[in-house]
Amino acid sequence: MITINENYLKLQASYLFSDIAKRVRKYHELNPGKDIIKLGIGDVTEPLPQACVTAWNAAVTEMADRKTFRGYGPEQGYDFLREAIAKNDFQARGADISAEEIFVSDGAKCDTANIQELFSKNIKVAIPDPVYPVYVDTNVMAGRTGEYENNRYTGLVYLECTSKNNYVPNLPKTPVDLIYLCFPNNPTGATATREQLATWVQFAKDTKALILFDAAYEIFIRDESLPHSIYEIEGARDIAIEFRSFSKSAGFTGARCAYTVVPTSCMGYDSSGAAHALHPLWNRRHCTKFNGVSYPVQRAAEAVYTLSGKQQIRQTTDYYLTNAGVIRNRMLNLGYKLAGGENSPYVWVETGADSWEFFDMLLNKAAVVTTPGSGFGRCGSGYIRFSAFNRYDRVEEAMDRISKALK
Repeated sequence: MITINENYLKLQASYLFSDIAKRVRKYHELNPGKDIIKLGIGDVTEPLPQACVTAWNAAVTEMADRKTFRGYGPEQGYDFLREAIAKNDFQARGADISAEEIFVSDGAKCDTANIQELFSKNIKVAIPDPVYPVYVDTNVMAGRTGEYENNRYTGLVYLECTSKNNYVPNLPKTPVDLIYLCFPNNPTGATATREQLATWVQFAKDTKALILFDAAYEIFIRDESLPHSIYEIEGARDIAIEFRSFSKSAGFTGARCAYTVVPTSCMGYDSSGAAHALHPLWNRRHCTKFNGVSYPVQRAAEAVYTLSGKQQIRQTTDYYLTNAGVIRNRMLNLGYKLAGGENSPYVWVETGADSWEFFDMLLNKAAVVTTPGSGFGRCGSGYIRFSAFNRYDRVEEAMDRISKALK
């Protein structure tokens, strides 16, 4: 008899964005032909930067010639991309990260989910609330939680992010081993200062904990006083793993390319307390279960770091931030309290109502799709998340409809 991993039975009935899709599909069936504007899921709408397209096409042409054809590449990623990442994303900002510490993959979502395979089932995990659902669900699947009770899983330590702490969590009051942090934050759009990150780095060093730092949205930071990487904080390379993505920075949601940084000095511990470098463990996992991102896609990602690539990416991310500013200002003018929309493509709005009810109201009265905050955790109850990933004219129209509906 084949038996199942019963931890999957603890998961809630559906993934947040699947629930949203079902409600939108039902609305569409009841209102055929109705123009729906989606400001919910964080999927980009603008095309790939021309620099990336040119590089991709050139690489495809190479693949069509026997002399320049490439088969399997290095699982960790081609050196040309890893070196460009290390130089531009880290060394240029004073962070001591080398190319060998970078692992190219097909998505930060996959990496943030898969990284927990390196760790014992018995560790204590700290999760922000509200939070990107993947962090929680993958630890449920791994058996690190109890049952789901009162909108939370027993066994996890929840780090509450509210308006009282500006959506940056306080240090846990109980011992933890693995800590998830995400800045700029998804879903709240909040950012963390150098001083705040330094406090977390010191806490992890003092307690031999590990920080998993999701920096997928760092490209949207415009305030130069804010850190783009946790490795800009002294000592962080010894206690942190960082995740980055080309999805939002360069529009690669359909092309698929990301990377994870595992410094060689970053340690984990066995049951006897002996230290072990995490870099070779992740390398083994990566090589065993992954065959690498395609050569044309990696060439396209490399083009992100050319002068024209940087200019084009800045233009596109400025475009999305303009959208975020429209959403932010219109909701503020309607009298709503909010966070995000500055240094982030997300706007986190306090609705004063049940999240799903507010979602349904905007869908039914304005034909606008958002994301209910309660889907991100208990502290998201009473909030909705707006995504700025759409065309400017569509965002303007959506906010006109919402203003009319809310008035």
